[in-house]
Amino acid sequence: MLRAIQHELLLRKEEFADVLVSNIYFGGGTPSVLDTAEINTLIDCVRQHYTLVSQPEITLEANPDDLTPQKIESLSRSAINRLSIGVQSFFEEDLTLMNRAHNAKEALDAITLTRPYFPNSSLDLIYGIPEMSNARWEANIDLALSLDIPHISAYALTVEPKTALESFIKKGIIAPVEDDVAQAHHTLLVKRMEAAGYHNYEFSNFAKPGYHSRNNTAYWQGQSYIGIGPSAHSYDGKRRAWNVNNNPRYIKAITEGRLPQEVEVLTKTDQYNEFVMTRLRTQDGVSIAAVTAQFGDHMKSYLLEQSQKHLEEHLLFIDNDHLKVTKKGKFLSDGIAADLFLLNLG
Repeated sequence: MLRAIQHELLLRKEEFADVLVSNIYFGGGTPSVLDTAEINTLIDCVRQHYTLVSQPEITLEANPDDLTPQKIESLSRSAINRLSIGVQSFFEEDLTLMNRAHNAKEALDAITLTRPYFPNSSLDLIYGIPEMSNARWEANIDLALSLDIPHISAYALTVEPKTALESFIKKGIIAPVEDDVAQAHHTLLVKRMEAAGYHNYEFSNFAKPGYHSRNNTAYWQGQSYIGIGPSAHSYDGKRRAWNVNNNPRYIKAITEGRLPQEVEVLTKTDQYNEFVMTRLRTQDGVSIAAVTAQFGDHMKSYLLEQSQKHLEEHLLFIDNDHLKVTKKGKFLSDGIAADLFLLNLG
């Protein structure tokens, strides 16, 4: 697999021939099972075939149960300079319900042990969990803030099809996920994080000044990225591609010098809708001038016309030629974006 990933990096280097790479992100599974030598081999391959900024952000997603003291010390000797740790919750009952491999102590230890080695790090939390009270959610936030970690990502629980959680909800063993509970939790989150000096630079992401994730920021600003490995997605503004989600088929294709991917060419409608959806989730909002420049005056008029109802309801506002969601509208931003979409442009 590692040889195949290196080979894909080589096969695709021309896609980024004129691009200066600012960040490398190991994610989409359990990359923390890699040892330091394997991680450095992949990073060295990127350095060999791509042009990087002088100090790229190199993030590794890690599960708390993988982050033993020995593993952390070893990772600190790699080229990784940022960790994203999938804590999800500091409470045992939440982790059990979500069927997580780690326990509450491992979640806390993972952050405590990594802080001296990785000052630039992030943790993930989940809210909207059935039977999670506002008090327990606030206790999760309090504990995260007490650890002085500079970046926190928080996501509403989603119930995936054909999972144990979905089965338990259908059988009435666990209460269903409720949108109003998730909205209350998100409102509480925003209030607490802003009071603690974090910027809510994107709907789900909060950072202290200077610690915005380059990877997240690039995605929400619509910058190009290459996804390497099985199931990995890529995007260049006009096309979206994704690799086959089967390991043996991936390795076989790459070994034969073929890219095992499907490609979708985005129409102007797709490009406009993507632009609105991603930008509206950010603190900068949708640049009206950028819409005009990329899609024309008629799309600027369409955007403002579709926004009118939400402006009147104080869910949107215009600030320095940028269309932004209000605090009242923040949790509804995806639904608001859908109202701004265009459905019939070729």
